[in-house]
Amino acid sequence: MTITGIITAIVVGALIGALARLVLPGRQNISILLTIVVGIVAALIGTAIARATGVADTSGFDWIELVFQVVVAAIGVSVVGALKGRRR
Repeated sequence: MTITGIITAIVVGALIGALARLVLPGRQNISILLTIVVGIVAALIGTAIARATGVADTSGFDWIELVFQVVVAAIGVSVVGALKGRRR
């Protein structure tokens, strides 16, 4: 993995995490850094799901893949937020 790939993963993770937080109702009590980490993991999982279902390689922008990534990130943000809320 190159430095460009790492920077791209961080940027995409931040965007996916931010979109997930926008989709979820209410306030999520997790940090921005944790949101980025969840977003990066969700982007990888969402891409794997898109490839498994055969919708990852399309001409133009992959909207279906983005939907998979945001849904996985929303689930991840809500799970992490619930786990962080229990610790207090």
